[in-house]
Amino acid sequence: MLKKMFLALAALATAARAQPVPDPDKQAAALVKQMTPAERNLLLHSYFSRQNNVRSAPLPGAPWAAGFTPAIPRLGIPMLAQTDASLGVAWISGRRAKDATALPSSLALAATWDVKIAYAGSAAIALDARASGLNTLLAGGVDLTREPRNGRNFEYLGEDPLLAGVLAGETIRAIQDQHVLSTVKHYALNAQETLQNVLPVTIDEAAARESDLLAFEIAIERGNPGSVMCAYNHFNGPFACGSDFLLNKVLKQDWNYPGFVMSDWGATHATSDAINGLDVESGQEFDPQVYFAAPLAALDGKDAAYTARISDMNQRILRAMIAVHLLEDPPKIGVPDIARGEAAARAEAAAGTVLLKNNAILPLLKTAKRIAVIGGYANIGVMSGGGSSQVAPQSGPALAVPTQGDGGEWMAQVLMPGAPVKAIQARLAKDARVSFDNGAYLSTAMAKARDAEVAIVFATQWTSEGMDVPDLGLPNHQDELIAAVAAANPRTIVVLETGGPVLMPWLDKVPAVLEAWYPGIKGAEAIADILFGDVNPSGRLPITFPASLDQTPRPHLDGWLEDPAKAKVSYDIEGSDVGYRWYDRKGLTPLFPFGFGLSYASFRYDDLQIRSEGNTIHASFTVTNTGTRAGRDTPQVYVTARGGRRGQRLIGWGNVDLAPGATTRVTVDADPRLLADWSIPRHRWAVPAGRYDVTVNSSAATPLLNGSTGLEARLLAP
Repeated sequence: MLKKMFLALAALATAARAQPVPDPDKQAAALVKQMTPAERNLLLHSYFSRQNNVRSAPLPGAPWAAGFTPAIPRLGIPMLAQTDASLGVAWISGRRAKDATALPSSLALAATWDVKIAYAGSAAIALDARASGLNTLLAGGVDLTREPRNGRNFEYLGEDPLLAGVLAGETIRAIQDQHVLSTVKHYALNAQETLQNVLPVTIDEAAARESDLLAFEIAIERGNPGSVMCAYNHFNGPFACGSDFLLNKVLKQDWNYPGFVMSDWGATHATSDAINGLDVESGQEFDPQVYFAAPLAALDGKDAAYTARISDMNQRILRAMIAVHLLEDPPKIGVPDIARGEAAARAEAAAGTVLLKNNAILPLLKTAKRIAVIGGYANIGVMSGGGSSQVAPQSGPALAVPTQGDGGEWMAQVLMPGAPVKAIQARLAKDARVSFDNGAYLSTAMAKARDAEVAIVFATQWTSEGMDVPDLGLPNHQDELIAAVAAANPRTIVVLETGGPVLMPWLDKVPAVLEAWYPGIKGAEAIADILFGDVNPSGRLPITFPASLDQTPRPHLDGWLEDPAKAKVSYDIEGSDVGYRWYDRKGLTPLFPFGFGLSYASFRYDDLQIRSEGNTIHASFTVTNTGTRAGRDTPQVYVTARGGRRGQRLIGWGNVDLAPGATTRVTVDADPRLLADWSIPRHRWAVPAGRYDVTVNSSAATPLLNGSTGLEARLLAP
């Protein structure tokens, strides 16, 4: 089944709408010359939703959206109608996208390691946006996972700059191919929610360039987003949205980025942010004053530096709109292709589910007569993450559980429609019995488990924008529930629906564990596909699961229950060694390593050949399916030493679908930047001379082939 899905998605990836626009810079420049003084200010600040003040009446003609910039009809410039986000057209704060696709979380996408799946899902939600009359998706989250407790980890793509950058770039490309503008966000080092609006972040420039900034650079190169959204936090002093280093020196000069920079909502702090590289003040109602309206307009024509910048700001905005066809192909409200969106969501959920443990209990037999399903709202739906990315398809959520105060939809635990209990029952004979217990009382849950051939515990961890989790334990005593059920029935399977890594004190007591993340609108069916072997699991972790918080660079969450005036975070502790690189550097054994995932098939790697050519490394090897089932594998290639310096870095991977006994060859060509160090004095990437050790792995912790080659010293342009 999964192979058929992949083939369908591959066909979808070729059905792009977009054709290159001839000379968008020239077209934009012509429009800028025609602008009146008043028009020169219109595009530089945006409203929130339909209102020019969150307590006032709606603006005429404005859509329900996250952001809105009025049109300039005289020049044929359309409004910008912006919506969250990476996981679908958002459903919060009065916004109601009709029949929007709810994709799995970005961590689930990252666990697929698959660019075709990334493209298909993002193309689907872009078409949903067009059908809702929206032309901008605030998508493309690429901040690396430095903090495993971060409430927005589910919106990002894991801990590795290559994996995150490639997949983010592909999602951006897919969105813009449908003539919808995409962002990439949150630039940069926005790695936690706790005190993010005031948090001073410090990191060495070289470390930033080799990690988070490299992820953004790769995403921008691959996807060409119309906009970059800057972050809330400080970056080595200034706020990120007022950082001359980030916005001017790195983004616009070193990377030659031609699009525009928009602030996050409430992240503009001064009119001078324009000089430091910010082009649009977004969600102006969230700021103490509207810095880019009257104060900026007053400087136009009177201050040469601001006058030039205002022309450049408009040029960048219009250039991005033209390049993505917003002027000649506006969205039209219509009926979205629900089936297409759900097919993309189901394929992503299935391919992103990671089988973490299996002691010969999976796949389940469809001849089972008694299965107990326990916990996790499995009789209602599947978990999703909270905040601005919240999506609710069709008629709305299956369940919305308030979490605090009057946070409304923003801070509710929303379950996607589709009950795992029903999906499991559908795989069995009519006389089979699937019973459900909510897990509220251990005694009844244990009784249900004892009476069943197999018990399946669904365990959830809700995370959200605006808050981090205090630790990595499962909330609401679910760890105790799992241990109790496993004691009652040794044939207990755990299905995790989490926003990131969790600890598993019960791991040695259960024979099987599935990580399903937040699996989206077709998550229940995808989970059942894996449980019963209709789909062979192929997900690989895009993030390390620590054995304890003491293994992480910051066991204590910076700013948690601290005086905001004294809070700070230094990423110089790990530097560029984020995630698995940190574990390798420290010689630590995590609970589950980056890149890990099991299959119902088995694979062997052979015949590694390595050569150095063109300032980089080329590795090729064979993969053979040695099992009895068809399956997909994701072999990973790492460099483990460069010029005598030890240190692990992912330089590429392959996605292979193989029938039993079949063999194929995989080739990986390393991006030279992954072999280099950033030299601050030379302002260049520096590839060290000497021997390079290379391994082919089934996970970051499991090398299966090794070899070496040599490179000469090289300097590469930024």
